[in-house]
Amino acid sequence: MCLTGVDYFSTLGYQPAIAAAAAGVLSPLATLILVAVTLFGALPVYKRVASESPRGEGSIAMLEKLLPKWRGKVFVLVLLGFAATSFLITMTLSAADASAHLVENPFAPSWLHGQEILITVIFLVLLSAVFLRGFREAIGIAVAIVAVFLVLNLVVVIVSVGQIMAQDGVVTNWWTALTTQHGNPLVMVGLAVLIFPRLALGLSGFETGVVVMPQIDGRPGDTEEDPAGRIAGAHKLLTSAALIMSGFLIASSFVTTLLIPAAAFEEGGPANGRALAYLAHLYLGDGFGTVYDISTISILWFAGASAMTGLLNLVPRYLPRYGMAPAWAKAVRPLVLVITLIAIVVTFFFRADVEAQGGAYATGVLALITSASVAVTLSAHRKHQRGLTLGFGIATVVFVLTTAVNMIERPDGLKIALFFILGIIVISFVSRSRRAFELRATSIRMDEAALSFVSAQDDGDILLIAHEPKRLSSAAYRHKLQHACAVSHFPVASRPLFIEVTVDDSSDFETELRVRGVVRHGYRILEVHSSNVPNTIAAVMLHIRDVTGLMPHVYFRWTEGDPVANLFKFLFTGEGEIAPVTREVLRGAEPDVTKRPWVHVG
Repeated sequence: MCLTGVDYFSTLGYQPAIAAAAAGVLSPLATLILVAVTLFGALPVYKRVASESPRGEGSIAMLEKLLPKWRGKVFVLVLLGFAATSFLITMTLSAADASAHLVENPFAPSWLHGQEILITVIFLVLLSAVFLRGFREAIGIAVAIVAVFLVLNLVVVIVSVGQIMAQDGVVTNWWTALTTQHGNPLVMVGLAVLIFPRLALGLSGFETGVVVMPQIDGRPGDTEEDPAGRIAGAHKLLTSAALIMSGFLIASSFVTTLLIPAAAFEEGGPANGRALAYLAHLYLGDGFGTVYDISTISILWFAGASAMTGLLNLVPRYLPRYGMAPAWAKAVRPLVLVITLIAIVVTFFFRADVEAQGGAYATGVLALITSASVAVTLSAHRKHQRGLTLGFGIATVVFVLTTAVNMIERPDGLKIALFFILGIIVISFVSRSRRAFELRATSIRMDEAALSFVSAQDDGDILLIAHEPKRLSSAAYRHKLQHACAVSHFPVASRPLFIEVTVDDSSDFETELRVRGVVRHGYRILEVHSSNVPNTIAAVMLHIRDVTGLMPHVYFRWTEGDPVANLFKFLFTGEGEIAPVTREVLRGAEPDVTKRPWVHVG
């Protein structure tokens, strides 16, 4: 829970100030709506996500399964853009708020004032340095940081409640201001609902809560197919974190709204971005306040570490598997440098302003939660669970509307997200195009019949004829063999093998090949299902060469149509310019021309 909490609980460092600045005297009511959405919307959604992705894949993996082929892949790329927004803004916003706590500390040197951007960049560089040295998430460190932070916040809240009770007229003055500005209770609720999207960053942490599921041991009887104990543990984790955070959100919104003047929340004010720290210094002294600042800076910095870890786990999990990542994306250090550089650019763009980054952060968080609600709604619908479908559907509508309102009111978040989405999509498709001629087989297995076909001859060459699997009549095979004999000077007396590749999902990049041997109309055929035709034929030919020690030859007919159009068809459907691409894949995989299988085209 604390590993999740370094991200989730750290928002207490700035959430109360953002809520007060956005909602004013309505902050407690708006926070109650946030808590209601948390407990009755986000929590049930992510409990379902935990049940269906117990290995920590999260809602993105659920949608990948529910939306197959290119539609699912593109949707995942878009969600990765929002996830990148969420995690990157977590880093920059947390570092910016840490710098605010440092600068506003009374013991901080005066020359630090006005240097928030520089201090934020230093925090980001230090974070990068930790990962470059080889960072591992330490649960023990997370427990210590979160435990100390929550205890200090509890002390501040209790002391602040005592001040409210001791000072005459505090509650009365707040209530008078509330009823004077918003006399009608329905108007109050309506305005609080409209303000809610600005507070949505208080929902962060649920996706991280699912990601850490592999850390949960579960029960002794758990199996890989049914990890019931791990799922139950994840439910307890999510519930515990949500309840603790909800309690702190409600309490902190009341004490900060009632005890801190509205002017203090304005830009440059002493409570801007650090409301609870302001109360800690005010009522418990600068000594305790400094301890609170150090604790807050630590958890905010560690929240950046959690976000960096999330990016380092998320990007390699999807993009390389899609063939949509450069080779360096699999290495930690280059990816750390790229992420850090982007975070520094974002920091300068927002000038290290915590409130200004709230919209972008909320956009990323809400997009991920919305995707999770869509995923569980589709899952419940497919399993004919009408009650759950209705409940999750209502949650989906709430999150969709909240996300839309947030994007309209604060378009900076959408702009940042669109920038990341566009960057990921462009880089992904450029990378996939450059890697199009790689061997894509993760492994190759041949059944007994296929092995008997390729091992039937002791010497000479193994002859293959590429055949389209949709044409299965005896005449089709006979015509293909006659064409090879006439056009490609195929040896008439030989008994060739036909090879047929069925494309199942062309959006997949790497696949495990299972080659099956069948006899149809007296012809021996190697059947294989894959994501593309030419790369698969090349991989099977190299495998046959390595298994038998004999040289395979494959015979094609020239493809009809525009070569450029056929090339694009290959990139997106796995078919198209089969013969030239097969030869190119073989050339890249086997540089020695004397050991390279032959490609014949006629």
